[in-house]
Amino acid sequence: MSVPGILVAAPRSSSGKTTVTLALMRALARRGLRVRGVKCGPDYIDPAFHEAATGFPSVNLDSFAMGPALLDAVAGFAVRDADIVVAEGSMGLFDGVRAGEGRTGANADIAARYGWPVLLVLDVSGAAQSAAAIALGCSLYDARVRIAGVVLNKVASARHRRLVEAGLARVGIPVLGALMRDASLVLPERHLGLVQARETSDLDARLDRLGDLAVEGLDCDAILAAAGGAVPAGAGALPRPPGQRIAVAADAAFSFLYPHQAAGWRAAGAEIVSFSPLADEAPSQGCDVCWLPGGYPELHAGRIAAATTFLGGLRSFAETRPVHGECGGYMVLGESLEDAAGMQHPMAGLLPVATSYKSRKLHLGYRVAHPIADGILGRAGLRLVGHEFHYASESTPPPSEDEAFCRVADAEGTDLGFAGHRRGRVTGTFFHLIALDD
Repeated sequence: MSVPGILVAAPRSSSGKTTVTLALMRALARRGLRVRGVKCGPDYIDPAFHEAATGFPSVNLDSFAMGPALLDAVAGFAVRDADIVVAEGSMGLFDGVRAGEGRTGANADIAARYGWPVLLVLDVSGAAQSAAAIALGCSLYDARVRIAGVVLNKVASARHRRLVEAGLARVGIPVLGALMRDASLVLPERHLGLVQARETSDLDARLDRLGDLAVEGLDCDAILAAAGGAVPAGAGALPRPPGQRIAVAADAAFSFLYPHQAAGWRAAGAEIVSFSPLADEAPSQGCDVCWLPGGYPELHAGRIAAATTFLGGLRSFAETRPVHGECGGYMVLGESLEDAAGMQHPMAGLLPVATSYKSRKLHLGYRVAHPIADGILGRAGLRLVGHEFHYASESTPPPSEDEAFCRVADAEGTDLGFAGHRRGRVTGTFFHLIALDD
């Protein structure tokens, strides 16, 4: 599929990738182009911002978690009926895990696989000509990847810009735009990254402001001309649904469902029936599976504990049909959730786990898991790949093999023991599923 793409990346995190990505998306969409967003790596917040900026769903492409067939299927979904793909990287352009070429999870793998040129965002605060050395290093580090040009971010003055551009001219790397220092461009954040798109006040106005800045500060014509690459046609399939009618919790506390999962479920003919625990809604009894995605239940623990219709309906559902929870959903399926202030909130009591945010500890990384028993995600022993990112801790003992959902390892194969829980038809894990047996 010869839809051109460009990947917005940077040498490191916090360089301004999201700002430049959303600005470019909004500016191109204003031209009447059908812009599709892609997020490289395991991120479930940025795709919602992409959708807000473009009006079309965004997806994740992850070269570690997804095998080649699934990667191409998801990329094919992304370019369908599109005029251009704007992909956003995560962390640094080459940052990933130690794995075989093309399977590291780095942005560079995606750029190389689909031939998408890289628009490199350089945070030039505290540097001038030296920024060119960083850009040159990125252009030479991996022969599979082509740097189309750079966007300068956090430029202090016209003089500062001239100095940076002089360095880049010396190494022959074009400057395709510049953004001045502007604290008002920063989107609000919390412990997992950005505040969700649905929670960001005046989001449309913020995106329009970014679009204005792109028109003023980016050479959008040159960026469009630099876009290229292609996605193989007709390869692979999206994820299979866990049921025919799937009740999915969806509100400010439960929103971290990877877009390619939902797209695959719908493509296979399954129906997603949304409900809001925060509005005290129960899963529809007409569904055959219930799915509780992650999110921020710790910010709404009191409301969830008081949602008697939701909790009662969930318990009733679990008596006869499968229920699965990921991260925040897993915590809600447990006995209790302790918030950051140390207040205990009773949860559904369907799994023998209690969790706490009082003493925060970062849990981050890919998880390769094998379920102990047959269940909602597939047969026992199936290979699942997901990602874990949370600050909660378990205040109950680790699960035994008899009650664990799976055995897990990290991206390098280090055994992390048993994880998650299963009881009857109910299962839950701290990791978010990305792919299975691919």
